[in-house]
Amino acid sequence: LSDAERERLLQACRASPNCYLLPVVVLAISTGMRRGEIMNLRWPDIDLRRGTILLTATKNDTSRSIPLTGLALPLLEDLAKVRRLDTPLVFYGTRPDKPMDLKKPWEAAVRQAGLEDFRFHDLRHTAASYLAMNGATTMEIAAVLGHKTLQMVKRYSHLAESHTHGV
Repeated sequence: LSDAERERLLQACRASPNCYLLPVVVLAISTGMRRGEIMNLRWPDIDLRRGTILLTATKNDTSRSIPLTGLALPLLEDLAKVRRLDTPLVFYGTRPDKPMDLKKPWEAAVRQAGLEDFRFHDLRHTAASYLAMNGATTMEIAAVLGHKTLQMVKRYSHLAESHTHGV
């Protein structure tokens, strides 16, 4: 996402009637977490005092700690103040034991933001590129995203090359 596209998307998320859309999208952009990791996020895995998330159920079965930066931390702090006590899920659905389905609110926000051919997973690429543009090393990006190979890190942070080379 360009800066303008990101702002349009975040504005559309703020305008959404779904109160979870903005925190979910901000988490995706800030952390590079996968949709499933975010939607299955549990309160016991979040340390608000330290500003970290510990992911134990990941795609590659390797736990990783993720820093909460920027707007992500205060958004989670706000949600913690009004959380349900009968579910460990942060983003629960109509049944508190199941994650919320954000497909329709997400698609509406993407349309409202004027983004074409943009999927939720593209937020993961955006996060990796932002990390690279802000000076994170390949190893740091791999650790945050949970990648085990250099090839995957390069695939996810490819936009940073054009940024650093002035193209």
